[in-house]
Amino acid sequence: MIKRKKFGQHFLKSDQIAKFIVDSLNLKHSDIVYEIGTGRGILLPLLCKKSKYVITIEKDKSLFKDAFEKFSMFNNLTIMYGDGFKQNEKFDIFVSNLPYSKSKTAIQWMLMQKFTTGVIMVQYDFAEKLLSTKQDRKAISVLAQSGFDMKILRNVSKENFTPQPKINSTIMSFTRKSTFSKELIQSVNLIFSFRRKKIQNIGKQLGLKIKSDLRLEEMSNDEIIKLARKIRKF
Repeated sequence: MIKRKKFGQHFLKSDQIAKFIVDSLNLKHSDIVYEIGTGRGILLPLLCKKSKYVITIEKDKSLFKDAFEKFSMFNNLTIMYGDGFKQNEKFDIFVSNLPYSKSKTAIQWMLMQKFTTGVIMVQYDFAEKLLSTKQDRKAISVLAQSGFDMKILRNVSKENFTPQPKINSTIMSFTRKSTFSKELIQSVNLIFSFRRKKIQNIGKQLGLKIKSDLRLEEMSNDEIIKLARKIRKF
């Protein structure tokens, strides 16, 4: 348990919140659901009941074995062991209560997938970062806002998890706007590594001639994505 807490893995224990998450997905009986982080499987019975098929994957071997034994009676469920970000599954709906340490990785991975809707649990401060429109925007803020329509659905107090985290959580919904390549995501991250410089100086660093005295905080998300595409020649 101590090891799992160290890596930010906190298990949801509220059936009421689990139901809220699944209801928020607005599942149809034709939907294929992909869940990263099976955990103790609190979402699985509800997901299987409302969708055509559920694929869930767990990186912790002990949790995987427990889930396999407990939920193998569902005939529309596949329980996998491994890294959910390295699979090549096709799905319509994404859901996850990921370890907090994987939140940024999850968003960048989500941007490269072709699902329509997702609901994930993140730390409250990370949700604020994703939605930030202030001058302190991060690369992940620009990417997430450009790729998804995002909304906070509900805040969840830390008492609903075991072991209990130090900060409250937030359930967020993601509706697809655009799909980005790995190269474009890398390009946006690269631009933000020079964030204190003017755009023309960033261009010089990358071998491009750009006539602009603007800084990143003065640019819109669309302008930053356009610059990133130019850098990578998309």
